[in-house]
Amino acid sequence: MSFNPRRAVAIALVAATGNVYAQSSYPSRPVRLVVPFAAGGTNDILGRIVAEKFSEKLGQAFVADNRAGANTVVGSEIVARATPDGHTLLIVSASIAVNPSLVRKLPYDTERDFAPVGLVAGGPYLMVVHPSVPAKSVSEFITWAKAQQGKINFASTGTGGPPHLAAELLKVTAGIPMEHIPYKGGGAVLPDLIAGRVSMFFGSIATLKPHVDNGRLRAVGMSTSQRATAMPDVPTFKESGLADYEVNGWYGVLTTGKTPRAVIERLSTTLRQILHEPDTRAQLLKNGLEPTPGTSDEFSRLLRTEIVKWAQVVKAAGIKPE
Repeated sequence: MSFNPRRAVAIALVAATGNVYAQSSYPSRPVRLVVPFAAGGTNDILGRIVAEKFSEKLGQAFVADNRAGANTVVGSEIVARATPDGHTLLIVSASIAVNPSLVRKLPYDTERDFAPVGLVAGGPYLMVVHPSVPAKSVSEFITWAKAQQGKINFASTGTGGPPHLAAELLKVTAGIPMEHIPYKGGGAVLPDLIAGRVSMFFGSIATLKPHVDNGRLRAVGMSTSQRATAMPDVPTFKESGLADYEVNGWYGVLTTGKTPRAVIERLSTTLRQILHEPDTRAQLLKNGLEPTPGTSDEFSRLLRTEIVKWAQVVKAAGIKPE
């Protein structure tokens, strides 16, 4: 068949018209924003901020829906199996990139069954200890922990989650033995941590700062290379002598794979607008997070990189898939 320029132009116009229509007609009903964690944690806080802002911008209700379980697999599967029209979203952390290495039979393919919308925020993990632990810095904790000869424990929000792997990376890097005590979310950790039944925990500034401020917990280190604006007096691990240790937390929005590109672009563009607003930035900074606006393609590249990175950490820590 010979090339027909008029036909080619017509096809291009039809495609462009379809994209414009998809953008202008979306969202056509309330949007479900699945939060794959229990209420009260950083994902939950971010999910509600994002849902409220999307509602304001797009004139349709965006409803945060907590669906915790199996280190985010329960909530993630809901979105992976949803109709690919952008009316079901997922707020995620690095857990989504860790699960391919930890779950033997994931009920979805992380790269195929999700479509990245964009990053929301990033920030450090804060390492805290119970005040009974005689350590005021990471280096002091390492010295103390080695002397305990494996008799101490640490809490996590669940096996394979970023707080768990942040602690495992510390074990490998510093050569200290500790027992892992997994919980179902940050909200479940805090009572035992504050009571001293577990010694150490990695978590978000938003979750832990109030308890540090009132003396129930002690902050000993930040997992990133830079100190956090929200807690500038807490040194980084690198400042404590662990030059090779760094864990950056990140949070983003995904939707179902095969969602029309025009819908993804509308969501992504709107998300970037939201993150540039001063009040959104203020809310995130208050919770120890830095807004990280970017494109869906940039988030896609980060996700692929993180899947490879955490696979290496899981292998080094000797964590077996379940």
